[in-house]
Amino acid sequence: MANYFVTGATGFIGRHLLGELLKREDATIYALVREESRDRLQSGARIRPVIGDLSEERLGIEGFDEPIDHFFHLAAIYDLAADEDAMTRANVEGTRHVVEFANSIDVGRFHHTSSIAVAGRFKGTFREDMFDEGQDLPHAYHRSKYESEQVVRSELRGSLRIYRPGIVVGDSQTGETDKIDGPYYGFKLIQKLRYALPQWFPLAGPEGQNMPLVPVDFVARAMDHIAHMEDGDLYGNTFHLVGTEQLSFGQVINEFARAAHAPELAMRVDSKITNAIPKPVRMGLRAFPPLARARRTLMSDLGIPEGAMEIRDFRCEFDARDTHRALEGTGIEVPPLADYAAKLWDYWERNLDPDLHRERSLAHSIEGKRILITGASSGIGREVALKIGEAGGTVMLVSRTREKLEEVKREVEERGGTAHVHPADLSEIADIERMANEVVEEHGGIDILVNNAGRSIRRSVKYQYDRFHDFERTMQLNYFGALRLILTFLPGMRERKSGHIINISSYSVQMNTPRFSAYAASKAALDQFSRCLAAEVVDKNIFLTTVYMPLVRTPMIAPTDFYKTLPALEPEEAAQLVTDAMIDKPKRVAKRLGTTAQVLYSLNPKVTDQLAHTIYRLFPEKDPKKKEEERRAREEGRELAEGDGQISSEATALAYLMRGVYF
Repeated sequence: MANYFVTGATGFIGRHLLGELLKREDATIYALVREESRDRLQSGARIRPVIGDLSEERLGIEGFDEPIDHFFHLAAIYDLAADEDAMTRANVEGTRHVVEFANSIDVGRFHHTSSIAVAGRFKGTFREDMFDEGQDLPHAYHRSKYESEQVVRSELRGSLRIYRPGIVVGDSQTGETDKIDGPYYGFKLIQKLRYALPQWFPLAGPEGQNMPLVPVDFVARAMDHIAHMEDGDLYGNTFHLVGTEQLSFGQVINEFARAAHAPELAMRVDSKITNAIPKPVRMGLRAFPPLARARRTLMSDLGIPEGAMEIRDFRCEFDARDTHRALEGTGIEVPPLADYAAKLWDYWERNLDPDLHRERSLAHSIEGKRILITGASSGIGREVALKIGEAGGTVMLVSRTREKLEEVKREVEERGGTAHVHPADLSEIADIERMANEVVEEHGGIDILVNNAGRSIRRSVKYQYDRFHDFERTMQLNYFGALRLILTFLPGMRERKSGHIINISSYSVQMNTPRFSAYAASKAALDQFSRCLAAEVVDKNIFLTTVYMPLVRTPMIAPTDFYKTLPALEPEEAAQLVTDAMIDKPKRVAKRLGTTAQVLYSLNPKVTDQLAHTIYRLFPEKDPKKKEEERRAREEGRELAEGDGQISSEATALAYLMRGVYF
């Protein structure tokens, strides 16, 4: 019969260790637990709760007189959002109270769960018999784990074994975890890159230092085995629970990128290059208020705590020869990360991705909001209005034709929403001003503006030498019309300190698409205005989103026959991008093709121009004069020989080969 006492039995490692101890048929486990956490403790006849608290002397336990063969101390705070005082109270003072209690009862062997964090920023090889080496301890967690181990070493009376696990991740068999730590902080960025870029796209990033990951099932099994070994079979009393494979930060990120089918770091920059900048300069730049705010915003968007980068990796290699000797022949070892990275990723994405636990319904996001949509009588605008109706929202419908808007209004109301009709000719500034002022007077302004109405012209510049009006018309509707609306509704948004402007742009802006110079230029003008405006109103809780819309099967593209061969979104799918933007409020929404083209152009614009020119040649167009001649011939019952307006089979094949990148 063996008695065990365990603190932290409801924690991540503690639950797994309990599972291992319960495999021993003679084990009776006394588990420290607070009264309010009692229901979290695993139930069973051999598990006996002991009510106590780390914050009290001797844990607040009175009258406990059971002899304990093995006392496991695992309880600790690991929360980068916790302040240093709270971490010190739990990890250092809590450990002191645990030691006081252990010293007051009959304990055969005390097992302290420390961490490789005690090595801090030590450089070189950190052996298992090393502890106080004058190492820098940059974060409160490093300091609290170092000081708690120091308490145990100096104040415990009796036999002691210390375990220093590496960065603990989920179960290597199931991926299960409840502890976001280490590489998990990079998962959201990996996920965003997967959505934005094709898997083959090469990225650059930091190489970083040593990041020794260990799955929790290994830690529990190793502690259980080593705890029950006789002293004569061991070479020391401190054990680094790490594997023989100690990967760098960059290598770890690449393993998870492969598991997520995301782009990898093809070029990893050694830290020696960035460290060439003097430390005072680096620290000064970090503390510079604008850069500090930008850094906090980026970290917040990715769900990364402020202190995470300080404990991201280690400058030292961890020697674990005593651990490996103790585990030799047992089959207990750290598997290669490549063998279980996919399981960790899958579990995180299915269970722990912060977006899964955030209210993401459209109904919640637009509740009480007044939404104005231009181009609402058909296509994308109509579908956005219908989705808002289904979510019970209120929408103002804008386009030229009242009759069509009235029809959309009826559809919106049939689906449970509220709709108001405000016809306007968005190519006329005076009419835009009239309509916008009307909306302000009748509804008190708007909360979400969707600049969706647009005009597209597909024509090579060589055919536009005498068609300056092509550029004037597209600029008038796509830029000046949208700009007039923004300038009218923005003052109310600033006053209320709340608003969202969604501009429907085009992937042709990202791709510098031939034949779309007039259209892309007008959309790019609105994009650039919005980027400049965003910097001015970021403190007013006003969001600006640009949706780089890919090809969509709407009446706008119907006259162009060759679009029928290209992959395109349906209006409902395009509308989903817009309504999702109302929920998430991203800066930009883009498909992979556009983003890839944009990045390629920034890296090598000459090569990108050549690729675009190749597509330009593969997708020929007819001279407008020839098209007019063909129109007249059809009217007269004549036929003309097909010229350069035919679409080649090679072009069609290319379009479908692009489908994987496109979507």
